Amino acid sequence: MQLNIRVPELAPESGIVKIAGVTKKPGRVRTSEALAKLCHSASRLRDQGKGRTVSFSPKVFIPLTQLCRDFCSYCSFRKSPRQTQVLYMSPESVLEVARSGERLGCREALFVLGERPEERYPEARAWLARHGYDSTLEYLYQICKLVLSETGLYPHSNAGNMTRSELEALREVNVSMGLMLENLSERLCGPGGPHQRAPSKSPQLRLETLRQAGELKIPFTTGLLVGFGETAEERTESLAAIGELHRRYGHIQEVIIQNFQAKAKTPMREAGGPSLPKMLETMAQARILLGPEMNIQAPPNLARRYGPGARKAYLDAGINDWGGISPLTVDYVNPEAPWPQLAALQDEMTRNGFQLCGRYPVYPEYMSNDGFLPKALKQRLFLEADSRGFIPDGIWCRGPVFSSKAEFMAGWRPGR
Repeated sequence: MQLNIRVPELAPESGIVKIAGVTKKPGRVRTSEALAKLCHSASRLRDQGKGRTVSFSPKVFIPLTQLCRDFCSYCSFRKSPRQTQVLYMSPESVLEVARSGERLGCREALFVLGERPEERYPEARAWLARHGYDSTLEYLYQICKLVLSETGLYPHSNAGNMTRSELEALREVNVSMGLMLENLSERLCGPGGPHQRAPSKSPQLRLETLRQAGELKIPFTTGLLVGFGETAEERTESLAAIGELHRRYGHIQEVIIQNFQAKAKTPMREAGGPSLPKMLETMAQARILLGPEMNIQAPPNLARRYGPGARKAYLDAGINDWGGISPLTVDYVNPEAPWPQLAALQDEMTRNGFQLCGRYPVYPEYMSNDGFLPKALKQRLFLEADSRGFIPDGIWCRGPVFSSKAEFMAGWRPGR
């Protein structure tokens, strides 16, 4: 898929150095004065479009399968059949996690899974056939349908590249879906690159999935991985590509700016990851390039590496969402980074002049826009959500009902 990517030059009155037409050394970060001006412009845009509300999604993280056909040089999530006895989570184990999360006030069931493991592993094909499925995505569909019917949670699936028919099927049982672009650079897929042995990380394949999701009007999450070998120019071009897709289809509900974290026992275990200034520059550029209405997210558990002031700096760079935070399950992709205490996060947001709001895995604007949700899911959300489309202060759930937000906060505990 080819996109007509336009990288805009930013207005000189904003105090921001032009992006287009400037040759920068790979990884170069602006001076502190220029970066401060960039962040100031980004935060003003965020306030214009989102006000002082910062959202998060109370979730359970469900790794349906950690088998994967790809070998990314930085990934510790994937496993081979020799490394795990659980090839796929059973319906019973999925429901156990979902119901436990529901009792704690969660509304999102985040399904993360390796891409098409049946294409690499006969063990995966045998497991699926034994349980009556032709593919991992067919099993995912049935599991999402089960969670919708048996719990108060809403599925959000990150399942890799998909065909149009697969997207159409999963759309009926997911309020949103996601696929990280990571970066537009083909260079990163070449010899010695982090995606050399990961053919599904081809930028063109990922862009095609994002495009088809746009044609189907699926609220979609995507984003960048920062500091895994890309250049500043490649980050800017990647943001511009996401912006072009959103201008065409209006379906990109959020863009994640995620810092690379090196993992032990991976080929990239010695890689350093991005500096805080590089992260702030990328967040601010995302806000400026994608506009005041875009939801820009950064994982709060990964901000820990930069110290106690990092989350405040993220806000100053224009983000408006912390993504999914779980009271029950770890971040299986980054298990070394625990979720923040929600009560402490709320106190921090209040001190900095923001209101922390719980949201569903689909943003409020996509509940009201026609055509972006199946009718049954839209009606169900409307019955639950408050007047702004967020999770009400009196947290609804089929298990124990929290009478107030304060009671909910008091019962919250960090993921274990």
